[in-house]
Formats: sequence, C-alpha cells, structure tokens
Amino acid sequence: MSVILAVVVLIVGMSILITSWTDAPNTTATVISTRVLNPKAAIAVGLLFNLFGVFLLGSAVAATMANIAAIGTGREALVALGVVQLSVIIWSSTAWRYGIPTSGTHAMIAALMGAGISYDGFNALNGNSIYKVLLGLFISSFAGFMLSFLTTKLIEFFGENMKRRTANRYFSYGQIVSVSLLALSNGAQDGQKFMGILYFALVVGGVYPEVTSGNIEIPLWVMVFCAILMSIGISFGGYRIIKKMGMEMVQLEKYQGFAVEMVAAGSMIASTLLGIPMSSTNLKGAAMMGAGASKGLNRVNWSVAKEMIFAWLLTFPVCLAFGYVFSTIVRRI
Repeated sequence: MSVILAVVVLIVGMSILITSWTDAPNTTATVISTRVLNPKAAIAVGLLFNLFGVFLLGSAVAATMANIAAIGTGREALVALGVVQLSVIIWSSTAWRYGIPTSGTHAMIAALMGAGISYDGFNALNGNSIYKVLLGLFISSFAGFMLSFLTTKLIEFFGENMKRRTANRYFSYGQIVSVSLLALSNGAQDGQKFMGILYFALVVGGVYPEVTSGNIEIPLWVMVFCAILMSIGISFGGYRIIKKMGMEMVQLEKYQGFAVEMVAAGSMIASTLLGIPMSSTNLKGAAMMGAGASKGLNRVNWSVAKEMIFAWLLTFPVCLAFGYVFSTIVRRI
C-alpha cells in the first residue's frame, strides 16, 4: 500500500503542476492584454497572490471535492484516484499543446464521477456535491458573462465624462488591485481542490482517519506542498493560452479588464466560502466575452470563442469517459 500511495501522491503532484501551468493564464491574460503589466510582472503578481490564496478562505471546496463520488476502499480506491489524476494530466496537456484554455476543475470532477460510476454506478455520486458543481458551472458561464457585461456598462455610465487619459491611469492602478484579488481568489479556489484530492488520497491510503463530517482540516504540510507545486506551475506562464484569450478572442480596454477581474474575483471568493468548485477558466473566459460584448457582439472573435466553448463542452464527457474506462481497466488487472 505504501508504494502505491507514494506513486499516487506523485501523480497528484504532477496533476497540480500541470493544471497550475495551464490555469495560470486565466489570471493574467487580461492585465497583460491591456498592457498594464508585462508578462513577467503579471506572472510574478499571480504567483505571489496565488500563494497567499492557498492558505485562505477555509476548506469548504476541499470537502466538496473529496466527496464528489465513492470510488472504492483501500488499494482499489487509491489506484482509481491515481488514474483520475492521469485523466486530468492527459486532457490538460493536450489542450495546452494547442493553446486552448480548458478547465482543470471540470476535468478532475468529471474523471472522479467516471471512476465512481465504474465502481458503483450512479449510486456512487454524491448528490449534494454534484449540485454544487452544477451551480458553479452556471455561475462561471452565464452569470460570469452577464455580471461582466453589466459591470462594464455601469463603469461606462458613471465614467462617461471622464477623459480617456485620466480613465486609463486610474484603471491601470485599479487593474493591479483587481488582478491581485483575482490571483488570491484563484489560489484559494484551486488550492482547495488540489488539497482536497491529495487529502483524499492520504485518507484512503490510511495516513489520516476517514472524515465523517462535512468539514475537513487540511494538514499544514499538505497546504505547503500544494502551494509550492502551484507556484512552480504558475511560473511557466502558459503564453499560448494568454495569447489566445487576451489577444485573439477579445481585446479589452483597461476599464473592461478591471471589470472582468473584479467580477471573476468576487465570484470565486463567494463560491469558495460556500464550498462551490468553480472553473476559473470558464469564469474568466465568459467574463471577458461579456466585457467585450458590452461594446457590441462583433468585438468578440466568436470563431476563437466557439473553439474555447467547444473545448469546455468536451471536457466533461471526455474526462468522465477517461475516468470510467481507466478505472474499469485497472480494477480488472
């Protein structure tokens, strides 16, 4: 068991690293595309505040992630958890190869659901956790678009008489604050997902006792371990995805970038406190489309947006199938 646990922890670590690498551009794409910060400075800000975020806002999302589905007990569950993370690695790496932003959150949730269905059919799924996942999907997609659209319109209304040069100066400072909040909320949200999965592996592996209540207490070393791996992943940057989101899909002005980041940060902070797993990729992408559409639908490059939306839609069925097939195979070996 100890050897299997070590291998699974290694695979989880690789998943954290790769998912952070591919998710980091979601935080920095806007502030780079509006030229408030250069890529290196933006990634440094993202890295610092993501790191802080890992240690904040409790563990409600971690508890939700650890209870998505029953995937077995003992060695069986541990191996299934390993193949779930392999599914996430395969999907995230493939999408990154083509510069397409995808949701590591949805990939992980779908693969866990697939592994659970392989183990005990739909009885394995936790209805309360699935409800929170669906709520997060709604917030990150429809609500993200509409809130960003309305926030941008409000800024335009109240700042109608402001000179462009003055507005750009104020919103440049504002974007430094908003991107910092976004990175902080992203670190809290994604950090809890990773910590929840790693803690789940350690519980299944017998290192920690099984949790019977809805709340879990993440050990400090698990938080530090996840924070370090996230920081390393973020430092790689993911420039292909930054280019796709911030330059090809939609080009935003500074006040629009501020609106996008504040909407995304506020949504993620609220969802994190409520234990709702949310895709930062979907949320940020939808918010950017909403801000761009406030100037007219033709301001969004819908061919690029459709490519991204198609990848988002594929994530759930593909990763669920990966989790189901891989788990079924390893159970029969």
